Amino acid sequence: MLLNQLSLILLGIAFCLNTATATEPQHRILTADASKKIIAILDEQGNVEWQSKTNNLHDLHMLPNGNILFQTNWTEIVELNPSSNETVWRYDSAKQGGNEGKKVEVHAFQRLPSGLTMIAESGPSRIIEVDASGDIVSQIALTVSQPHPHRDTRLVRKLPSGNYLVCHEGDAAVREYNSKGEVVWQYDVPMFGRQPRGGHGVEAFGNQCFAALRLENGNTLLSTGNGHSVLEVTSKGQIVWKLQQDDLPGIQLAWVTTLQQLPNGNLVIGNCHAQKENPQVIEITRDKKVVWKFHDFARFGNSLTNTQVLSTNGQKVDSTLGVHR
Repeated sequence: MLLNQLSLILLGIAFCLNTATATEPQHRILTADASKKIIAILDEQGNVEWQSKTNNLHDLHMLPNGNILFQTNWTEIVELNPSSNETVWRYDSAKQGGNEGKKVEVHAFQRLPSGLTMIAESGPSRIIEVDASGDIVSQIALTVSQPHPHRDTRLVRKLPSGNYLVCHEGDAAVREYNSKGEVVWQYDVPMFGRQPRGGHGVEAFGNQCFAALRLENGNTLLSTGNGHSVLEVTSKGQIVWKLQQDDLPGIQLAWVTTLQQLPNGNLVIGNCHAQKENPQVIEITRDKKVVWKFHDFARFGNSLTNTQVLSTNGQKVDSTLGVHR
């Protein structure tokens, strides 16, 4: 009898473990790592569907037509057909748009519903929109207090309102600009009374924001880069939710990069420069429960900056989710 009871207990434990594994979401992702100089699509089982070489990279997108919009270095953006590996469009901010001879880097871009491509140029400190021929259709100047070609901006998105939501790494601020280039909203990323510490990993500290996401409730979700945190702030700058460096059991956040909100409300967070001890991408619920982790230092490295979830359990994730709405 005792043996039968023990067998039933063991079967119950095995069932629970199998159920937990079965309920973990399976994501198809687009991701890139600058240290391994690779950009890739991984299917929901983690197999490589497609990959290509890249170099420095701070933004990427899968477009509705299935093509990949990404950068091959700090100035060149390409649209590539992953089926044929044919480059169907390119723009080089170092050679086009009147930037010849200027110090310029690109850290954000976006294909707009109009077909134009928005490009944020650090150095010239401007946002341009270019057509398929590479001609500038519109542009606005950015307000930058501490100009630097590597730090003027990180991720930038055009909102449905026509405004632009801009992460200014060097200024430690998120600014919203209207179509005239006027700042209509600003949030200064706090240091929470702490002193800055150099570096990129878990040991560093700062407020160099990487991404900002405008939520449907009007609040803004932002990643604080080397601040190791994610904040949700109201239009008046009040923090109503935050995720800090050691809030997730067994995980430390380092340079928090990309943010994506899935249809179920969960957040997918990039955890760059966190070393092999920590996952590179994490999905959490709003009550800070970890439901999925990406941890692959065999194929990718410590500079996995950008990730986009493309589908979950066979269901395509709307590409408008997880970008600044």
